[in-house]
Amino acid sequence: MNEDKRKKLAIVRAILCILVIVIVILGWIEIIPKTIGMIISTIILCVVSGWNGVEALQMKRKGAGIFNFVICALILALCIITIISNKIGVPVLIAFIGLGMLFGSDGILKIPFENYDFAEQICTIALIFIMFYGGFGTRWSEAKPVAAKSIVMSTVGVAATAGLTGLFCHFILKFPLWESMLTGSVISSTDAASVFSILRSKKLGLKENTASLLEMESGSNDPCSYMLTAIILSIMGGKISGGAIVYLIFAQFAYGLIFGFVIAIGAKLVLQHFKFSTEGFDAAFVLAVAVLAYALPSAIGGNGYLSTYIVGIILGNSDIKNKKSMVHFFDGLTGLMQMLIFFLLGLLSFPSALPKVFPTALAISLFLMLIARPIVTFGILTPMKCSIRQSLLVSWSGLRGAASIVFAIMATVTAENLKNDIFHIVFCIVLISISLQGTLIPFMAKVFGMVDNNSNVLKTFNDYVEELDVQFIKLTVQGEHPWKDKRIRELSIPWDLLFVLIIRGDQSIIPNGKTKIKDGDIVVVSAPEYHGTGDIQFTEYKISSGNKWIGQKISDFAKVSSNLVILIKRGQEVVIPRGPTDIEENDVLVLHVPEKIDITKIKKD
Repeated sequence: MNEDKRKKLAIVRAILCILVIVIVILGWIEIIPKTIGMIISTIILCVVSGWNGVEALQMKRKGAGIFNFVICALILALCIITIISNKIGVPVLIAFIGLGMLFGSDGILKIPFENYDFAEQICTIALIFIMFYGGFGTRWSEAKPVAAKSIVMSTVGVAATAGLTGLFCHFILKFPLWESMLTGSVISSTDAASVFSILRSKKLGLKENTASLLEMESGSNDPCSYMLTAIILSIMGGKISGGAIVYLIFAQFAYGLIFGFVIAIGAKLVLQHFKFSTEGFDAAFVLAVAVLAYALPSAIGGNGYLSTYIVGIILGNSDIKNKKSMVHFFDGLTGLMQMLIFFLLGLLSFPSALPKVFPTALAISLFLMLIARPIVTFGILTPMKCSIRQSLLVSWSGLRGAASIVFAIMATVTAENLKNDIFHIVFCIVLISISLQGTLIPFMAKVFGMVDNNSNVLKTFNDYVEELDVQFIKLTVQGEHPWKDKRIRELSIPWDLLFVLIIRGDQSIIPNGKTKIKDGDIVVVSAPEYHGTGDIQFTEYKISSGNKWIGQKISDFAKVSSNLVILIKRGQEVVIPRGPTDIEENDVLVLHVPEKIDITKIKKD
């Protein structure tokens, strides 16, 4: 290639790169749809990368050429996978399995990595945060009605699933007995994150509180699966007797529960009574608490995962500051941990070994999906008066995921002289489960008649807030402000703007049309969407069934509370309260909390 041609091509490439930047900016400021911008940008980047690759190969720079083609393929593949994932609801985590396989010793880049011990340590740490968030993100008010069903499913259900799968592996697939039981134990738990990434992406509300049932079952069944795996590994190693098994089961549950409750209560007291001087330290503190909740019981033979889950669910449902932001923090952290686990799974795997184990993995997957899981689900939920259609959906939604991967790595590290490649078998089972079951969950929900278009699946999570569809704006009236010395009824304001509060010195006033605004007043007005601003504190108080305030008047409430009720949301109606206003069931009271009062204590009071 002559020099002039090379310069012209360089100019063209520069123009294309500038075009990508422009398209990204246009998408960011929403002049063009972001999806279209992403597709166009990706195509251009792939063209440039592939172009560079061809040029490098022509110039005998094979390494540079191959690298450019790999980059091109990665960009294109991940973009396509992301788009497909969003469309069909398959978790994008599958892409990280593929990425790990691509980088692995049997992949294109051939990075040697067979250190199962290191992978187990990393994955164990990652699973701590996944387990913690499984509890921390659970909204107990939604989960409480199905708590008993979930607990039975996450204990008896896990043990029964492990047993049935183990028997299948032994009698049908001819695995050695204890190796069969090990395989069943490893894959006996379900993956909450995979299920809810699908439900969230599709905004799929489910009838009969099924979303909460799935969330709590999947979030709490990993400890039981871990315990079963540990017991079977101990038996296979000849390190345990019958009496020791009984003690192990006792220690796992007892120490896990005790440490979980004690650590949770201690952390709750610290968060409620101490204020961190640096923003974000509360999240760091909770992060350390999660690790501590795993480490302490594990050191004396307890179930660290159970302890971590309990700490998560207690803290997640306590009145602590910045809880919503912490939910978002741990949601992002958990996503990263899952990506890490799935990437390590792909990195450890050998694609060349998959064809050999695929028939076995497919047989186990089909048995789990069509026989073991349905038998266990119907056997538990039918006596607990669950409908057939709910049992069918719960049965289908038993996806295998991160925990199964971690336990499979643990089994590979610990067990000696395994006759079967459990790691790669679990690898295939997870792939089949997420891609097949996961893809069809929305479809199955419709087939079973379980879709509830009036329900919000986000209500099952602790970052959900009962939206008031209003936000509060604080205005200070002083100087030549046009509202000064005027009555509210005299002002020309938009119809959807409401005056909800006037702060005059130490006095808080609920305004009406006759109220005159004076110099120095702090006026709070409402507009669509809820936000507390500045040093004015607001909190919500829902009047649930059985609440003592049902049928009482706002004036009665005011006599015993220093917090002013400034707004009531009643269904789709927003009510400006007066003294005679009756409080009704399911009302959401918006309270003005004086600055000197700790907002976390209001609901308790």
